[in-house]
Amino acid sequence: MDAPYFPIIYVRGYAMNAGERDETAADPFCGFNLGSTTYRATPDRHTPPKKFIFESPVLRLGSDHGYRDIYENGLDILDPDWAPPVAHDGTQEPGIGARSIVVYRYYDEGSRLFGDGQADTIEQYARGLSDLIGRVRDLVCARPANAVAPADFRCYLVAHSMGGLVVRAFLQNPDLGDKPLRKSVDKVFTYGTPHNGIDMLGLNVPKWMGANDINNFNRERMAGYLGIAGSPVYTRSQRVDLLPPSTFPASRFFCMVGTNRGDYEVAMGLSRTFSGHGSDGLVRIENATVWGANAKGDAVEPAACAYAYRSHSGTYGIVNSEEGYQNLTRFLFGDVRVDIWLDIDGVTLPEPLQGKSDIRALYQIEFLASPRGKRWYLTRRLAEEDSPACRTHQELTDPAAKDRRSIYLSTVFLSNSARVNRERPSLAYAMTLNVRTPDYQQVKSFWPDQHYEGNFLFRDTAVIELVPPKVAGEAWQFTATWQGQPVASARADLSFKQLKQGKVQVLVPFENAKSPGIKGKVRLIVSGWNEG
Repeated sequence: MDAPYFPIIYVRGYAMNAGERDETAADPFCGFNLGSTTYRATPDRHTPPKKFIFESPVLRLGSDHGYRDIYENGLDILDPDWAPPVAHDGTQEPGIGARSIVVYRYYDEGSRLFGDGQADTIEQYARGLSDLIGRVRDLVCARPANAVAPADFRCYLVAHSMGGLVVRAFLQNPDLGDKPLRKSVDKVFTYGTPHNGIDMLGLNVPKWMGANDINNFNRERMAGYLGIAGSPVYTRSQRVDLLPPSTFPASRFFCMVGTNRGDYEVAMGLSRTFSGHGSDGLVRIENATVWGANAKGDAVEPAACAYAYRSHSGTYGIVNSEEGYQNLTRFLFGDVRVDIWLDIDGVTLPEPLQGKSDIRALYQIEFLASPRGKRWYLTRRLAEEDSPACRTHQELTDPAAKDRRSIYLSTVFLSNSARVNRERPSLAYAMTLNVRTPDYQQVKSFWPDQHYEGNFLFRDTAVIELVPPKVAGEAWQFTATWQGQPVASARADLSFKQLKQGKVQVLVPFENAKSPGIKGKVRLIVSGWNEG
């Protein structure tokens, strides 16, 4: 197989009723072929949309990376009755190529077009995914040009919404699939998946709400089909967004998170109303990611994630977006991985509050990363879009809360094939960091609390640049420079051996020495990605 170009299996999201399942069954790509010509530049819905042509992920994977679908003469090659056409010389080419796009059409049998119109269970969909991966493996291995044995077969799973839960049920629950097939999954990418369930009006959807399978997003029900009910991973925290050890590594998992609820029009806008601020219109931001857990049930490793000002679906949806596509292809095919953390060393209060006790404030951490020369962001976290990372004043000053001062922000993948300027060989992106607090409050027992206006404690953009070596095997050159500083804040030589076999940590310091102020470091954990 031509690593890292393995078969991609798409798993679509939730269809509420028979009509939606019919619509899904009538589409050859179950919606993944939809494009977009508009995007929102700001959270203000009254601002006219800007024009930006995105041709759909399926089309772009074909034009950019040589992928093709598995339909031939109106037939699905995955059908057991399909036979390869006979060429003029009488020969047949069995199987399929490694660069194939496969759509898991699990709603066909639940439609009124091809089935009985009744939806099935998540468990059954997970077993069907296992069978589908086995069929794809057999077809890829059947083609001599691929030169791959079944034990060496690899594939990618890309899922939207509930499709991500189908994927996790297959990967995590040993009763829902074949173990060798689980091991063949190389990476998982999810768009807007409710990994920790769906909350409406602040409450998790109840288990008894079985109409239209809405209880698929109840955490107790999820713990059952994810295979974690009764395990420390679930019983300790009641969270279902954790990947237990020995199931699937969080380092191979990517979560694309939408932050625009305003453009989600499902149920005449009731969904976005009930899900509230800090959501994509259906899934709350805090529920859309996963973490790797240890045997005790502690969250210890975040899956890679990125944020986009996109809604759960629709014209401004996260699947048919440039942001989603660029993160997908860099995650699947990229060369360098950069996990971005923020370590806060200390904060300084306004002068009137220095030395005072019982101070309350909420620090909002905004973060944006954009490739050089592009108009879109690989990740975008802003307070106005309800997506900043937040910490309280107590968390940043109490010695007992020291672990809360290291904050995971996002992961960026860089790709040599995505360079804009071919005359400039470096991989580069702009990293914007803003830290602000709306106000400070001094709590008084017998007198009215005192309030002090807040502001930005830090605002700057750093250019991160990695220059690949001119001679294979030599070191990469890394620099990070804040625009407000005349010289580079960090430099490092990243050897090929370090990048391939481990992780290199680079610290980019930042400081605002004024009052109020902040001091800390952006911690970039750089590692090689994919073979070679």
